[in-house]
Amino acid sequence: MSQDDLTPDVRTAPGMGTPSDSARSSRPTPPARPAGGALALALLLALIAIIGVGYVAWRQWQLLHVNAQALRTTAALEERTNTLERTLSTTTSQGNLLLQRLNDADQVNRSLREELLSHDQRVRDLEEAVGKLSEKTLSGQDAMRLDETESLLRMGAERYALFHDAQGAAQAFALAGQTLAGVNDNAFKGVQQSIEAEHEALAKSQSADPTQLLDSVVQLRSDLSNLPLKSLDEPAAQESTSVWARIWRALKNVVQIRRDNGAPVDIADARIARELVALDFAQAQAGLLAWDADASAAALKRADAGLTAQFDTQSPAVQQAHQRIATLLTQLKPSAPVKLGAALSELRNLRAVHALKPNAESAAPSNGSKP
Repeated sequence: MSQDDLTPDVRTAPGMGTPSDSARSSRPTPPARPAGGALALALLLALIAIIGVGYVAWRQWQLLHVNAQALRTTAALEERTNTLERTLSTTTSQGNLLLQRLNDADQVNRSLREELLSHDQRVRDLEEAVGKLSEKTLSGQDAMRLDETESLLRMGAERYALFHDAQGAAQAFALAGQTLAGVNDNAFKGVQQSIEAEHEALAKSQSADPTQLLDSVVQLRSDLSNLPLKSLDEPAAQESTSVWARIWRALKNVVQIRRDNGAPVDIADARIARELVALDFAQAQAGLLAWDADASAAALKRADAGLTAQFDTQSPAVQQAHQRIATLLTQLKPSAPVKLGAALSELRNLRAVHALKPNAESAAPSNGSKP
């Protein structure tokens, strides 16, 4: 409030005039201040109060809303906590059950482990026993194979020595090499090489197939009946007009001299010539069956001479028979003999050395045990 408001207003008092009143009345009067300032202030204060009350009410409402939400959240958390507690209790019981089962399984595993260890020991004992048994079996099989190899080598050598059957001896040596290959001892590799060398020598010394030679002789013998013989009449010599010829014709009726050396035999009997040559072929066949190449060759030579002497040499069939006999003689030529027995001797020596090894090994510990 101003100074003018505090001073009493004497201008409005009636009957009171002063010299200055006229002067004041002559001056212009200021406008009166409105009384609405206080009202505005009061309104402002009321508005501020309303705003404060609204803010407080809003804060109270917000706190109530937050509290309700917190209560709901707390209830949900409490429910979840109860659920978790129940789940935890269930899990704890299940864990205890699993722990018990694990303990039981551990006990079972321990018992199984002990059984497994015992089975392992038994399996080792069985393996050791089977190993010893297999060693004995292998040694027995090796001894049997060595016996069979020696027998085959001996049979092959005897067959070649007695019958000169190179093919059969080569087959025996081949079987001996296959049998010796099954022996589980590298010490006999040298014997196997010796067997292969002798087998190759026998294979190179083989003549033609004996079966083929035998078939050829049988065919010649069967074709013999169709071969033509020489004519019965000898060709007449041209008569000579010399003195000696006339003397010979004069004495011819008195003394007759004949040579039946090269005369045809079929004058007496036509079957004799065929039977003689067939007999030679039969002897050649018997020689082949007996593996006697020399006897077969000699019989074929006699048959060839019989064909020349008694059969028609101008006939193509007789000429073809001569060619077949010549081919057979070429195939029956004896080859250089093969020296056998080195592989058999080497095998026997090795077997003797191996037979002495166990005795020497058993004698060594006995000597070492002596003080």
